[in-house]
Amino acid sequence: MERSFEELVADAVSVEGWDFSWLAGRATEERPSWGYQRAMSARLARASAALDIQTGGGEVLAGAAKLPPVMVATESWPPNVAKASALLHPRGAVVVADADEPPLPFGDAAFDLVTSRHPVTVWWEEIARVLRPGGTYFSQQVGPASVFELVEYFLGPQPEDVRRARHPEDARRAAEAAGLEVTDLRAESLRTEFFDIGAVVYFLRKVVWMVPGFTVEQYRERLRELDELIRAEGAFVAHTTRFLIEARRS
Repeated sequence: MERSFEELVADAVSVEGWDFSWLAGRATEERPSWGYQRAMSARLARASAALDIQTGGGEVLAGAAKLPPVMVATESWPPNVAKASALLHPRGAVVVADADEPPLPFGDAAFDLVTSRHPVTVWWEEIARVLRPGGTYFSQQVGPASVFELVEYFLGPQPEDVRRARHPEDARRAAEAAGLEVTDLRAESLRTEFFDIGAVVYFLRKVVWMVPGFTVEQYRERLRELDELIRAEGAFVAHTTRFLIEARRS
């Protein structure tokens, strides 16, 4: 039996951490061809001291097969700090509560590897400062106009400067300005599908910067229209953008 609109939007689930497994069967997203977690895990296995910035609930870092002798992660949101600590402390990693604003609470040249998956902000000068000479920064980031089919469904057409924000070439220039050498930069556009309106609500509640201040009450009528569209067409299709960047301190 099909669930009603009200039942779907009322699904009450936790949006803590960065685990999207609740969406299994309700939404899909293509994965980048480079396999970030696998590549990150290989680099961690070779490192002696590593830092994972904006670790979320620690889920991605915890998936690494081997952590270096010194492993530190930072996170700003208190529920995620607690979740990451519970997940990573048994692996010997230390989780530091940090406001995600410079300076990073570490000394100069403290790490030979810095990683970050989907950072909200990137403080390139701080990354360069805490890296040892020859150390690398390895990161998968959200690219420009990611899932903007959904964003613009609720907010309307966005100006070009907003659509272009988080462009990989801007990241290259910022890294180089901080004194890093970019050794790899790749970008992909990935098909994303939402199969019911509850999945859309969950996604917008979790990824809060997509539609700032999103609530079901504020967008109820627009959600009803989207619910009808999904039921008629089978899915709402959008496109996620991702880029991979690796940079070395000389």
